[in-house]
Amino acid sequence: MEQLYPDAFKGLALTTGWWMAQGDTLLANPRIGERIDEFEPREVRRILVGQDEMRYEPTETTIYVLRLLTP
Repeated sequence: MEQLYPDAFKGLALTTGWWMAQGDTLLANPRIGERIDEFEPREVRRILVGQDEMRYEPTETTIYVLRLLTP
């Protein structure tokens, strides 16, 4: 099981704030992120913000956040 360490919380909080602020952009352009081919046939994409990464899957009506990664 992965564990978050105290230093990771700060980066995660900043990244989460950015995602929330950019929510309208992602909703308007759900395929803006780079596609990750290893998950085909699912359309999993990633966006990088600094050193942090969000993996998500857009559908016609919903954007599913699959994972937030911080180093």
